[in-house]
Amino acid sequence: MDKLIFTAVSGAERLMRAQQVHANNLANLDTAGFRASMEAATDQKLGGYGYDDRHLSSMQSDNISTRAGAVRQTGRPLDVAIGGQGYLAVQYGDSEAYTRSGEIEIGADGALSVHGHALMGEGGPIVLPPHTAVEIGNDGTISVLTEGATQMQVVDKLKLVNATGAELTKNEAGLIVSRDGGNLAADPAVKVTPGALEGSNVSAVEEMVATMSLNRSFEVQMRLFKASDSMNETGNKLIAG
Repeated sequence: MDKLIFTAVSGAERLMRAQQVHANNLANLDTAGFRASMEAATDQKLGGYGYDDRHLSSMQSDNISTRAGAVRQTGRPLDVAIGGQGYLAVQYGDSEAYTRSGEIEIGADGALSVHGHALMGEGGPIVLPPHTAVEIGNDGTISVLTEGATQMQVVDKLKLVNATGAELTKNEAGLIVSRDGGNLAADPAVKVTPGALEGSNVSAVEEMVATMSLNRSFEVQMRLFKASDSMNETGNKLIAG
């Protein structure tokens, strides 16, 4: 009977954590470039004295959905939508992280960033010289028009990586990183669409259906828990005579 209790409690806990994953996905339904988290359950040994025949379920949410989101035109020169399985590289601590969000911002010093993280170019973080206009090409090249100049000049190029075949996960900041902790190499084949943004790849319908299914499963786990408690009470009465 105690096995049933552990099974019911661990199952209910996994379902609660899974609800948090789907709730976070729904909360980022309108976040540009957001990649939906995917839940995965594994078994975990309970441990303790004697023969270990009891296991708990352990919920993991470090898998991500790589399907593309819808692309919309914005007309903003610093917005880019990344094609295929490409990602923008940004600085994160002493290493790199990756994002599909192409909402590029420019600071007072000319430094480019995405949500506060320095945007990486071919030689490191990108810093633009004083300029009056900026343009991003389909291959990621960044051109500016300096004061007094009549033609755009290329000053840097976005570091665009291809994550095809790579094992990806999210870090504590919600950025995409390689599961082995290494940096991905730049891929010249990755293209961008200037003046556009890719939306979240979260499907509201799928998330709501998953949420309802989890609610039903949670109710089943609670019934198992109550049944186990009732069986324990009955057993105690039998032992007491």
